[in-house]
Amino acid sequence: MGQKVSRNDFEWVYTEEPHASRRKIILEKYPQIKKLMGHDPNFKWVAGAMVLTQILALFIVKDMSWTWLIVLAYCFGGILNHSLMLAVHEISHNLAFGHSRPMHNRILGFICNLPIGLPMSISFKKYHLEHHRYQGDEAIDTDIPTLLEARLFDTTFGKFLWVCLQPFFYMFRPLIINPKPPTRLEIINTIIQLSFDAVVVYFFGWKAMAYLLIGSILAMGLHPVAGHFISEHYMFAKGFETYSYYGPLNWITFNVGYHNEHHDFPSVPGSRLPEVKRIAKEFYDTMPQHTSWTRVLYDFVMDPAVGPYARVKRRQRGLAS
Repeated sequence: MGQKVSRNDFEWVYTEEPHASRRKIILEKYPQIKKLMGHDPNFKWVAGAMVLTQILALFIVKDMSWTWLIVLAYCFGGILNHSLMLAVHEISHNLAFGHSRPMHNRILGFICNLPIGLPMSISFKKYHLEHHRYQGDEAIDTDIPTLLEARLFDTTFGKFLWVCLQPFFYMFRPLIINPKPPTRLEIINTIIQLSFDAVVVYFFGWKAMAYLLIGSILAMGLHPVAGHFISEHYMFAKGFETYSYYGPLNWITFNVGYHNEHHDFPSVPGSRLPEVKRIAKEFYDTMPQHTSWTRVLYDFVMDPAVGPYARVKRRQRGLAS
């Protein structure tokens, strides 16, 4: 099973999340960052091209052997689908069309969701905005592993399995930590998604549908692009709960690696986050950061000091300690 992790509890803190206060300090010094806020007019074209690419790929994969289909799903389709998940992340902040056109953002979210195979764009928004506002909250932030996960996957091999199973934890963890009744838009999202899936199966067959679903699942688990799930908030340096990554995979993930910058300024689209770092470099260059998502995955599995327990948590207000 490998070496057991050295932690036996989460990192409990009694301070506010750091991003709101740092945002205020940075804006006082660099008010020009406000000009970077707002939607990215080019985003919809980039995201739309990814969706179209995946649909065109169905013409190729429908006649492939299962071996080559899985290889292509891991090396190509999964990367595109993961990028589309991060497009949904951008859209959840209304960065495609701006706050004045919320339904335009939701409709684009439905479209970006299509190749992913499972309905998630509306549900993601519902939980993700709370992750920003209540980062680390034990009862609200569903990005944090459950106590059961931390106890079960507490060895080297256990952490390896946990990384592979990440997509399923992300799917079901919100239902355990912070269940919410489905909204009208979630139902619409589900109807649109299942209708698209039925069309794919009818015209291209089950292999094409499998290509989309397998790619989505594989690229959320033991895959370089999935390294951002761990790099963003797992505590690799004591006292720091958010980390940025400045490597080349930002090019295909809407700069989600600029994660401190994103949490400080969630109204700035990913395409402009490097400019935030350039302007306020003294705030970001001095913080611990990652240079490789693949290395993050390796260190997470092999380093006994890191694991599902390595997260900063906060007591929910009103709950007993």
